[in-house]
Amino acid sequence: MDPRRRVSLLLCFSLLAAALLQSRASPLNGELRCQCVELFTGRFPAKLITRLNLYPAGPHCANIEVIATTTDGREVCLDPEAPRIKAAIAKLLEKKKESNQL
Repeated sequence: MDPRRRVSLLLCFSLLAAALLQSRASPLNGELRCQCVELFTGRFPAKLITRLNLYPAGPHCANIEVIATTTDGREVCLDPEAPRIKAAIAKLLEKKKESNQL
């Protein structure tokens, strides 16, 4: 085999391997699976939440996912259909809408 052809094939395989490894870096960037396997359905004190992330349904997961980060750094999946969680999401979206208008 021609040495130039061998080098170009090796380069192509290296780029393909790098692209595959990069696509596995983040659950939302390539892996088609949900992050929340189990939902917390009980009452969760709002004072323990430092961050609330909302992930809409999409190609990675057919479900809306709400992940709360607690004051001790744990991540908890909350039920997006629970009335209190719906209210918290509405409040967050309203704040975001107001901050974008300023």
